[in-house]
Amino acid sequence: MRAVLLRHGELTVGDTPDPVPGPGELLLRTLSTAICASDVHFMDHPALADDPTGRTLYDAERDIVLGHEFVGEVIGHGPGCTDQFPVGTRVTSIPIRLVARNKRSDGEEPRGADGAHIIGQHPDAQGSFAEKLIVNEMLAKPVPGDVSDDAAALTDAFAVGEFYVRSAAIQPGEIAIVLGAGAVGLSAVAALHARGIEPIVVSDFQADRRALAEAFGAHVTVDPVVQSPFEVFRQLRAERHLPGPAIVFECVGAGGLIQHIVESVEMCTRIYCAGGWYTGDTLSITNATRQGVTIQFGGGPMPQDWYGTLDAIAGGRLDPLPAVGKIIGLDEIPHALDLARRSEGPPRILVHPNGDVQ
Repeated sequence: MRAVLLRHGELTVGDTPDPVPGPGELLLRTLSTAICASDVHFMDHPALADDPTGRTLYDAERDIVLGHEFVGEVIGHGPGCTDQFPVGTRVTSIPIRLVARNKRSDGEEPRGADGAHIIGQHPDAQGSFAEKLIVNEMLAKPVPGDVSDDAAALTDAFAVGEFYVRSAAIQPGEIAIVLGAGAVGLSAVAALHARGIEPIVVSDFQADRRALAEAFGAHVTVDPVVQSPFEVFRQLRAERHLPGPAIVFECVGAGGLIQHIVESVEMCTRIYCAGGWYTGDTLSITNATRQGVTIQFGGGPMPQDWYGTLDAIAGGRLDPLPAVGKIIGLDEIPHALDLARRSEGPPRILVHPNGDVQ
């Protein structure tokens, strides 16, 4: 099969052996897959990708196929599969492959723990930037017939915002500030809007992304060059006579940003860091203590967020497709990943690995 292969930090598009499903696994023909910023983070920060838990592993000597947001058509079954997903069924899955420690594709002694490997971030859990893909039958979910491949492929992306918003336990009458209107920021806006939270303030430098945020349910959008979103929050709180601090969703990932937030917010603000920053940063514990802030990093999405998002898409309550700005083929992935690295592309770029690029 053809795939985008990562080795020694370089991407190539070429042929690689077809994956073979093991016990309880499904072989899929990849129909649609999305490019995520975490693909770039994995490539650019190999030391951090070498996770002692075994969930991720960057091994420069082995080919790794990136990609973890996908939908595919069942074309084969491993031993022990049930008849739940006949050949031809469209499925998607939480991007986890359950691999026992004595199973390594090249026969060498495995590294990391038994259990879950993140698909697309481990050489024993090859990803969806390929014509074919393996998933565990027990984690797969069918895609209803009236849901497009592209919409289903965005389940994981929008489950991220659902996780952070659910974790925040935000209530009507509280004001949400979303910093950044990329894919993660838009997913947070969608999750807030679904809960009837008002007002939702979104800050982004790019006018087109601010417009997308409004399409997903933002009530106020701000260019931070022109006005601070924290000042906008204070104005809205005074106008609406709302008590309490904001709930801030950091969806950018930039050095110094968390410190800036801590210095800018009211006391007892809850801050949810979804953006991800992987080159180290400094936070003044003194400032954070004085402000009494609560900060949460990572940790999701959890299965309830993922499956709940798929149900919302299938039920027509969530349309993620406005976040898509481009559909490409396998050969264009290296360039598209570079766009994501420089934050110059649309919030989501979709890939059709087996053709049908419009």
